[in-house]
Amino acid sequence: MNISLYELSVWVLPLVLAITFHEAAHAFVAHRLGDNTAWQLGRVSFNPLRHIDPFGTVILPAMLLFAHSPFLFGYAKPVPVNFRNLNHPRLDMVWVALAGPATNILLALAAALAVHALPFAPASSAQWIFDNLANAVLINVVLAVFNMIPIPPLDGGRVAVGLLPRPLALPLARLEPYGMLILIGLLILLPLLGSQLGLNLDVISAILGTVTGYVKQAVLFLTGNT
Repeated sequence: MNISLYELSVWVLPLVLAITFHEAAHAFVAHRLGDNTAWQLGRVSFNPLRHIDPFGTVILPAMLLFAHSPFLFGYAKPVPVNFRNLNHPRLDMVWVALAGPATNILLALAAALAVHALPFAPASSAQWIFDNLANAVLINVVLAVFNMIPIPPLDGGRVAVGLLPRPLALPLARLEPYGMLILIGLLILLPLLGSQLGLNLDVISAILGTVTGYVKQAVLFLTGNT
């Protein structure tokens, strides 16, 4: 697969910004709700280097891209949160988890709104700016939807743990050490197995793709881009 410098330039910037704001939002909300762990480690920051994980942010998405995976995903350095320090641990855990995806939706809305300012951009750079904004909408929506899968350590898993009754929350919370392995199994290994058996087992990617499409259309509708 040949990827040009132009393609890199219109994908890398919105991806780095989306990941940086997502993680900084987690750290900021945790700080405001009583836990200074991430604050003291400098994670309430818009410096991408404080959040990027070499494998999860760069190598894994690149491997999936070159393997023609039907759904790309990756992750940044997890923001450390000591939930016991939060003012109301179970409820505040939900707000800390929601902060990342909510920030991505706000970024998607901002990028979609910025499209309306393109007539004021220099003609020589208008296409490059448009491609960055379009990709920013897509990347932020994908990050928001993907992170709301209800499997810890994804944000949706932590929201579920915070809202479910304890008899259901505790078994779900125990999955956290294995969450990424479960996701890799569902998103990569299961579809590969299905292709060997002549079956379409790529159910999770199909669901994610459908939800992502609906959310993207909602963002475009709300910002007058339909």
